[in-house]
Amino acid sequence: MNALRIACVQWRLDRVASFDEWAGRFEDCVRIAAGYGARFVVFPEYVTAEILSAQSGSPDGPASIAGSTALTPAIGALYRRCATRHRIHVIGGSHLNRAADGRVRNTCLVALADGSLHARDKIHCTPNEREAWGVEGGVAAPVLEADGVTFAIAICYDSEFPELVRHHVAQGAQILFVPFFTDDRAGYLRVRYSCAARAVENQLYVALAGSVGIARNVHNLDACYARSAVLTPSDHGFARDGIAVEAEPGVEAVVVADVDLRALDHARRSGTVRNLDDRRLDLYASVWKGSA
Repeated sequence: MNALRIACVQWRLDRVASFDEWAGRFEDCVRIAAGYGARFVVFPEYVTAEILSAQSGSPDGPASIAGSTALTPAIGALYRRCATRHRIHVIGGSHLNRAADGRVRNTCLVALADGSLHARDKIHCTPNEREAWGVEGGVAAPVLEADGVTFAIAICYDSEFPELVRHHVAQGAQILFVPFFTDDRAGYLRVRYSCAARAVENQLYVALAGSVGIARNVHNLDACYARSAVLTPSDHGFARDGIAVEAEPGVEAVVVADVDLRALDHARRSGTVRNLDDRRLDLYASVWKGSA
């Protein structure tokens, strides 16, 4: 597939009364994305944490992890149902879960349109995640493939590590999906500037999705700021300012953009600059081995 449409959800955090209410909102966004002809839809980091707002009281960190983990099977089933029903690949933001080895992970569940379910853990955890929830980083970062498209997941802080994304590109990644949660504009801009840099230095598309609004009755989540977007390399054949589409701040939205994978191939082989091939491997190490 050379051309495809990507949808990014800008989720409005609030309080829900039940899992079913949250699931209905989630599927509404998937349905809208599919209705616009998108093949991929990406949700924000911690999108499933809103379900915990239905609990009574104010759950602490351990209680939040226990509650979130208990929901994992239902969330996976919802994602698979949405993907197959609407024939779209669902990048399900992220979900806090205690794994079989007892370690807490921040995991992106990915449901492909064929009904398969995959998991990709956040590799780099923030100090806040470690202190509030005891989250630990994942131990592997493989890419995924669907419709002939190779893509990778970098959850929020992961996007700020160039070597991780270069590792994805060495595996063939053409699109990087970045679910994120940032509580203010400064945090958002750290992610946004990093994503723009990853798009330029790796000549790939970056689709980022975040939340807006105020989280209620969810431990360690408060107000948040986002502008979901699809970013492109900066060269001929791409968006003039490197932004294929961008949501307005502070509003719930589903934004879509068309991307052309042939343009990526052309840029990597014959672009104005060729960041991947022109690295000085005689001076410093790189996981990129050059064009085929």
